[in-house]
Amino acid sequence: MSEQGVMVVISGFSGSGKGTLMKALLERYPNYALSVSCTTRAPRPGEVNGRDYYFVSEEEFCRMIRDGELVEYACYCGRYYGTPRAYVEQRMAEGKDVLLEIEIQGALQIKEKFPETVLIFVMPPSAAELKNRLCGRGTETEDVINARLHRAVEEAQDMDRYDYLLVNDDLESCVSLLHQVIQSQHFKAASQKERIDTIRQELKSFT
Repeated sequence: MSEQGVMVVISGFSGSGKGTLMKALLERYPNYALSVSCTTRAPRPGEVNGRDYYFVSEEEFCRMIRDGELVEYACYCGRYYGTPRAYVEQRMAEGKDVLLEIEIQGALQIKEKFPETVLIFVMPPSAAELKNRLCGRGTETEDVINARLHRAVEEAQDMDRYDYLLVNDDLESCVSLLHQVIQSQHFKAASQKERIDTIRQELKSFT
């Protein structure tokens, strides 16, 4: 297996259960690291700098963009969000597979810059189940639910640009399948260049 970690972007509709899925994956397997994004918004009650987000000023965020310190970034509701490059590269160098929970816009940015990145889209068994999950939360208004469903319609247009689609109908089996998909990336020939070069040189010594 390659010693270098894999960068994995996980996206999905609101209500698809991607957050719960990633949390379960991190708890079950030790070889994953969750990327912590930076943002220009203020911390919410209970949030800790460096755990939930890296909270930075807009000036600092713009400097990070100029200096190429972000893997991707986007602006939502007047606030910037981005993924620090240094953390991702450090954890990958340590052999960790790094998980990034990012919306489609950022996911496609990353894929363009780093083609070896694995894009995984998490979806519910059906649209009806998605609506049931959103309504079942009991924490959102009908307008918010409709907005999320409208957003899901837009996101569905780019689902085929992902490497894998994962149906989250049973959490336990979905966690196992997600782990298998990610680990399979270590055995791709493109990620085994050092091993390939070594065996080629060894074989040449016999002839």
